[in-house]
Amino acid sequence: MSRALRRTFTLTIAIGALLAACGDDSTTSSDAAAAAAATTEVCAPADGSAAKQATFAAYPPVCIEPGKGYAAIIETNQGTLHITLRADLAPMTVNSFVNLARYHYFDGTTCHRAIQNFVVQCGDPTATGTGGPGYEFQDELPTQAYQIGSIAMANAGPNTNGSQFFIVSGAEGAALRPNYSLFGQVDDADLPLVADLDKLGNPSDGPPLTPIDIISITITEL
Repeated sequence: MSRALRRTFTLTIAIGALLAACGDDSTTSSDAAAAAAATTEVCAPADGSAAKQATFAAYPPVCIEPGKGYAAIIETNQGTLHITLRADLAPMTVNSFVNLARYHYFDGTTCHRAIQNFVVQCGDPTATGTGGPGYEFQDELPTQAYQIGSIAMANAGPNTNGSQFFIVSGAEGAALRPNYSLFGQVDDADLPLVADLDKLGNPSDGPPLTPIDIISITITEL
C-alpha cells in the first residue's frame, strides 16, 4: 500500500520505507544573487507594513541581510510555532520565505495536507496542492538528516520550489531522502505542538482530520 503526495512531493510511502525522487545539488548564496539580479520584484518592508500580495512575477531580490539571523512565528488555529530559519543552509529559500511572509502571502491559508507520522504541508493559498507564488527557484539540498520539527520545501521535482513547505511531524518524515530544501527548525519548546498537529493528520493521505489554519506568519530578526 502506498500514498503519493500530489505535486509538492514526488515520493511513495511504503510500510517501513520511503522512496523519493532524486534532486539536484545544493545551491549557494551566489545563486540567490544571480536570481535576484533578473527580477523586477521589490522586497517587502521589514516592519510588516506591506499590503497582502498573492502573486509575484519573479523570484525576489535579496531581501535578507548577509550574516543576520531570522526567525518565523507561525500563528495557527492550533497554537503558535517559533521557527529558527537557516539562511546559512538555504539562503535562497529563506530569502523567498521571508519576503512572502512579509507580504502576508501565507496569512489566512490552510495546511492542505497532513499525514500522521509524516508531515504537515502548508503554503498553498489555493489549498489544492498545486498553488504557488508565480515563480520557482533552485534546490538547496541538505547534507544533514531531517528531524521532527524540520521545515523544508515541498516540490514537484528538482528545482521547482515555490511557496509550499512542510513540517516534519513524525518518524517517516524524518526518514525522507534529502531531496527537499531544509531551511528551518521548530524550537524545542514548541515540539509538543508539532506532536499535536501530527495527531490531527490523516492516517492515510489527504487534508488533516481537523483543520490546521495559518493565521499569520511574522518574521523577526535575531
